[in-house]
Amino acid sequence: MRFMVITKATAESEAGVLPATEDFDTMGKFIEELIDAGVLLAADGLQPSATGARIYFDGDKRTVVDGPFTETKELIAGYYLVETKSLEECVEWFKRCPIRQPGAGARTNIEIRRVFQAEDFGETFTAEQREAVEKRHAKAGGNN
Repeated sequence: MRFMVITKATAESEAGVLPATEDFDTMGKFIEELIDAGVLLAADGLQPSATGARIYFDGDKRTVVDGPFTETKELIAGYYLVETKSLEECVEWFKRCPIRQPGAGARTNIEIRRVFQAEDFGETFTAEQREAVEKRHAKAGGNN
């Protein structure tokens, strides 16, 4: 099973405050453990929302809004894409994640969501559609 593990933004990450050297070392060790266990497929941090944009869809109308976005607790600071045998295994790995804590009295969290796989769609997902998705994944160099 593949899971997207989403790290949430903090006021500090949205302000562009970079991790300390020690934080890079600590997180690097955790990432090395994931790699060595064959669990990690991808991982990256994201720039603050001030450097991004949102596209709102309303029928045929598209509205682009440049960042920053105000609801920090709902923003994403980074992600991991991992493959584990179960949600429980993924949770056990990420309970150990050395997330830098925000300021005094503040909390942060990570969110874990399972990535859809072809078998999740049942009979409505035809063999032809499945083959087309597999071809797109191969062409893009992605994992299935």
